[in-house]
Amino acid sequence: MILSDFPLSLPPKGSPQNSAPPSAPPESWALARKVAKQVIRPLDRFMHIEAASGVVLLIAAAAALIWANSPWGATYEHFWHTKVSLGVGSLQTAQPLHFWINDGLMVIFFFVVGLEIRREIHQGELSEIRRAALPAIAAVGGMIMPAIIYALVSRGSAATHGWAVPMATDIAFAVGVLALLGKRVPAALRVLLLALAIIDDIGAIVVIAVFYSSD
Repeated sequence: MILSDFPLSLPPKGSPQNSAPPSAPPESWALARKVAKQVIRPLDRFMHIEAASGVVLLIAAAAALIWANSPWGATYEHFWHTKVSLGVGSLQTAQPLHFWINDGLMVIFFFVVGLEIRREIHQGELSEIRRAALPAIAAVGGMIMPAIIYALVSRGSAATHGWAVPMATDIAFAVGVLALLGKRVPAALRVLLLALAIIDDIGAIVVIAVFYSSD
């Protein structure tokens, strides 16, 4: 059997089978692109503003405080304990939403900050011991003084046991404030604050591991 035994016939060019699907007129595409640009341009401009992340952080923090202390505070707790499932194929895991934020996205955040500090240690503002000593000393002071003030204020109550809680610096808010100020913050001050916050957090983790691990 050969293919020539089966005659093949192609439909003529003008037949419906060979015609391309109708396309939208150029005017409609131009209008759609114009509308899309008008919608996306403000958002794109906002995302490229350095202070945008700081504004979003402050708004989110204010909204969370209001929500958590409102009559609907129980829904706030329920929201953060909502199970979110992620997986590929048969590998599935379900964890609360706050787990994905604290142990997922914050890991990426600290990784990026750590890379910036590493670069400054090798070839930047922290490359000399004399310069690196300043944020280290400031971090130690930033750990000791809040703990002392907290212990004095809560003296004689059961809350005294939590003296280590105010020791850590919220590095996310520190970066948010820097972003809010934008280019008005010198590069050296930015590096100083980031290094101080990281050293402070490491010290707080050590204190918690030593004094609170049995709890």
